[in-house]
Amino acid sequence: MLHVHQEVSALKNGPADRITLLAINLMLLALVVVTLYPLLHVIFASFSSPAEIVSHRGLLWKPLGFSLEAYKLVFADPRVYIGYRNTLFIVIVGVALNLLMTAIGAYVLSRKNVMWNKFFMIMATFTMFFSGGLVPLYLVVKGVGLTNTLWSTILPFAISTFNLIVMRTSFQSIPDSLEESAKIDGANHLVILFRIVIPLSLPVLAVMGLYYAVEKWNGWFYASIFIQQQELFPLQIYLREILILSSTDTLSSGAAVGEQFQIGATIKYATIMVATVPILCVYPFIQRFFVKGVMIGALKG
Repeated sequence: MLHVHQEVSALKNGPADRITLLAINLMLLALVVVTLYPLLHVIFASFSSPAEIVSHRGLLWKPLGFSLEAYKLVFADPRVYIGYRNTLFIVIVGVALNLLMTAIGAYVLSRKNVMWNKFFMIMATFTMFFSGGLVPLYLVVKGVGLTNTLWSTILPFAISTFNLIVMRTSFQSIPDSLEESAKIDGANHLVILFRIVIPLSLPVLAVMGLYYAVEKWNGWFYASIFIQQQELFPLQIYLREILILSSTDTLSSGAAVGEQFQIGATIKYATIMVATVPILCVYPFIQRFFVKGVMIGALKG
C-alpha cells in the first residue's frame, strides 16, 4: 500500500501536473489583474494632477502629480451630501425591510404543512422570468402615491425572488426536531422564526443583506423614473450626471475654461471613488459569512 501511495504522489507531482498547476495560477493571476486594475486606475487618476491626466495616454500605474483638488471640489458640492443622505436612507431602511419580508416569506414557504405551498412557490418563481413591464409598474407606483418619494425605490422591491429561494432552501436545512421541540414548549411561529430559525441562519442573512445593500447602493434606474425632485435624488443619480452627462460645470465653475476641462476629468474619477468606497468597506466585515452562507443556501434544492 505504501508503494502504491508513493506512485500516486509521484504522478500528482509529475512535470505535467506542475505545468497544469502553473497554468492555473497564471490564469488566476491574470484574472486578478484584469479585475483589480480598473479600480486602481480610478484611484490613481482621482489623485492625479488634472493637467497631467488629460495629456496622459495608455495605462496608469501611479498618480501623476499628486493632487486633492478634485476631492475638494466634489465634497464642496452640497448635492453629494444630499445624495449620501438619500442613498443611506434607501440602503438602511430598504435592506431592513428586504431581510424582514424575505425571511417571513421564506419561512412560510419552507414549512411542509402549509396549504398550496408548491403553488405559491411556482407563482413566486414565475415572477423571475415574466413581469408586467416598466409601464404597469410605473402606473402602480403612481396609483398608490409613491412617486417623488424615496419609498418608490423601496416598497415595490421589498422581496427578490432569487434571494427568497436561497433563504427558503437554507430554512429547509434546519432540523424539524428543533421546531417540534419549540412547539411542545408552547412557541408560536413568530417565536420559532425569530429565536430559532433566524439565529441559525445568520450567514445566509449576511449574504442576502450584502446582495440587497449592493443593489440598493448602485440603484439609479428606478429612482430616475419615479423621482423628479433633485433634493430626493440618490447619490448614483448625481454620479450618472457627472459620468454620462458630463455635468461638471457647477463643480469647476471657479476655474478658467481650459482648467474646467482638465479638472472635469479628475472630478469624474473622484466622484466614482466617493460613491464606491463606502460599499467596499462593508464587505470585509461579512466576508467570513459569505462563502458559508452561499453554500448553505445552495446545498438543498
